[in-house]
Amino acid sequence: MTRRAWMRVASVPCAILAFAFWAVPVFAAENPQQEATSTAGWVYRWINFAIFVALIVWFFTRRKTRHYFSAHQNQIAEAIAESARARDEAEREEREAESKMAALETQVAEMRAQAERDSAAEAQRIRALAREEAKRVAQSAQVEIRAAERAAEMELRSIAARAAMGRAEALLRDRVNAQTESTFFEGFITELEGAAR
Repeated sequence: MTRRAWMRVASVPCAILAFAFWAVPVFAAENPQQEATSTAGWVYRWINFAIFVALIVWFFTRRKTRHYFSAHQNQIAEAIAESARARDEAEREEREAESKMAALETQVAEMRAQAERDSAAEAQRIRALAREEAKRVAQSAQVEIRAAERAAEMELRSIAARAAMGRAEALLRDRVNAQTESTFFEGFITELEGAAR
């Protein structure tokens, strides 16, 4: 017979014996109140108490019960360890968040200072570009003014030359008459004859 079968067979008479010890005082007493105060009543009470304790001990010492409680104890221990790990992780994350928050203020201050430096540099760059552009505009204006002055000067010279030519032509017309023309013509022919020789 296996041990498990032997335990089942042995547990039946033990249960019957326990029931008998528990029930005998009740059935034996003619007057239950009188029997409860007698010595036999006290003995049966102690026997009943011992049987009750033995049953409780037997129940808790069984292999399945031990396995159940040890498994349950292991689950509780794992849950406690997991909660401790989770608490440690949460505390670590909280410390990290606090350090990040503390660093965030310095980062914001650094970003503001950097933005101010960048905006000052950008404003200076824009002013420098504006100065350069103003110089270029002034130079191109001066070049255009010089070109306009030259064009006006040339136009003025042309006008002056035309006016001088017109005046010279008018003077020649007034001073040159037919006799002067024939003298010029004769001089021209004489020069041509001299050049042909």
